[in-house]
Amino acid sequence: MRPLQISAETAITLSKKLGVPIEHLMHMPQHILMQKIAELSTEEASKPSIEEDPS
Repeated sequence: MRPLQISAETAITLSKKLGVPIEHLMHMPQHILMQKIAELSTEEASKPSIEEDPS
């Protein structure tokens, strides 16, 4: 399996947000990475944003 074709900046950002070492992230199967990104986006969507909070 070849490494993911993503930029270094994207790999660092995803690694921090997902809590996964960069080495594991780069060799993670694409379908698993997409599932984790989807889970992360639903978590972020459920959190109230500072901009939306009127107080």
